[in-house]
Amino acid sequence: MKKWDCREGQRSHRRQEWHRATRQRSTRNRQWHGHGEADPSYRPSQSQRRRDNESASSSSSYSSSSSSSSSPPSTSKTSSAAPELPGFYFDPEKNRYFRLLPGHNNCNPLTKEQLQEKEREKQRNKMLEQDEKSSNVGLLWEKSTPAFSVMIHEVKVSGMRRHKLEIQSIDNSNPNTDNFRIIVGDSACERVFTVNDVSHGGCKYGIMNFSSSSRGSLSVEMCDNLYFTNRKVNSICWASVNYPDSHVLLCLVGMADTPGCVSLLPSSLFSNSNPDQPGMLCSFKISTAWSCAWCLNPQFDKTFSTGLSRRVIMKDAETGRTQTYSVSSDVLAQRFALRVPVLFNGCRSGEIFSIDLRQRGRRDQSWKASRFRQESAITSIHILQDENYLLAADMLGQIKLWDVRVTKPVQEYKGHYNEHAYLPIHVNEPEGLLLAVGQDCYTRLWSLKDSHLLRTIPSPHPAANDLIPSVVFSSNLGGCRGLPGLLMAVKHDLYYFPYNTDYQEVGEQQAENAANDF
Repeated sequence: MKKWDCREGQRSHRRQEWHRATRQRSTRNRQWHGHGEADPSYRPSQSQRRRDNESASSSSSYSSSSSSSSSPPSTSKTSSAAPELPGFYFDPEKNRYFRLLPGHNNCNPLTKEQLQEKEREKQRNKMLEQDEKSSNVGLLWEKSTPAFSVMIHEVKVSGMRRHKLEIQSIDNSNPNTDNFRIIVGDSACERVFTVNDVSHGGCKYGIMNFSSSSRGSLSVEMCDNLYFTNRKVNSICWASVNYPDSHVLLCLVGMADTPGCVSLLPSSLFSNSNPDQPGMLCSFKISTAWSCAWCLNPQFDKTFSTGLSRRVIMKDAETGRTQTYSVSSDVLAQRFALRVPVLFNGCRSGEIFSIDLRQRGRRDQSWKASRFRQESAITSIHILQDENYLLAADMLGQIKLWDVRVTKPVQEYKGHYNEHAYLPIHVNEPEGLLLAVGQDCYTRLWSLKDSHLLRTIPSPHPAANDLIPSVVFSSNLGGCRGLPGLLMAVKHDLYYFPYNTDYQEVGEQQAENAANDF
């Protein structure tokens, strides 16, 4: 009989510990290299799954009993059963890990960008389903609680529903086969100037005419004379030369050997039904035009401006007189005040400054009447009717309301998303609304007064950088007797979101009846 040796027993115990540690290290190595639990083909044994479940349940019980503010047991169980592994993605539907492959040279790579895009698309579809399922009655019933203390336009915004419009031309054909890029309504919103991308390069542009019926429907007709150009349209504004909105001012960016230009075109040019078509009223070549604006002040009612790279050009459309201002940055946004002849400019540097047209003779920088700054490139500016306040949006997604008198922001509208796109903002003061379409293709509406986010409308099409919706909002789409609502152009489709009180009154009556029955 062999005598028991204490040291031999210790060595045996250490060997067992060493083998156990070796097995654990090999398991971890298999996981890191895609041959363990992280590998799609890996399936744990029944005993291993039982041990994992027991471990998960014990850790969940411990976490729930140790702290009342911790996550729910289901969350702890999920995180324990599917821990995060660097370089791998766990699909809860398939209950397995997948390797995240960098680059695009692999066969069917799975990247973080693809996963984020998939999640965004899932969220967009979910919001679309919610918009279609929700009814006005439900919204009004929810907002009929005693705590409801918002303005009536917030209820209207909640009740806006999407309707697709069929665009017809003179010959009863559907002409819009190219993706919309920009739509801009005139002052009465009877007409909308459109710019569409052309598949072979460049763009085409024309005018759509809107009309409304007594039954509350909106019809749209495309003009029969479209213009094509191999240059990109960067900025548009309506101009009043002979009468309100008689012309359209375009900034065209040069491409290849074709230089850029600024053109002032009569709106009658886009209809073959007018036999007396005037030619191009004004056009001059420039390197790069980022923005344009038309002055409606009676003292300078034939003056327009163009924002260039480190320059601002003022031009009189009748006399041809030109004034050039040198600035330190690219001018991406412009807007004239109405009561005083002052032009506000937003720059790539984030600076916002104004030019008083009555001080044209000054050669130094003293013509800058006011100056203030945001943190990123300014993409759009809008002056309120009070003219003491200015709205500015930048490429960080910030939208701020500035008091021009003290050059300080007094309000900020949060939720807008922008990283590098050239995106406008839209304001409807009679309804107290601010609208902006983000680079994520969501259209957001805020209360202009208190910056409250009222509605987020997803795009009807999957989000893409070249499919960002363009919108127009008016209280009278189709003229003075038109319909209130939102126009949305995305891809080659046009949508109408009604903003009226007809169905609201019906919904209120139904909600009241439901409350009485309850």
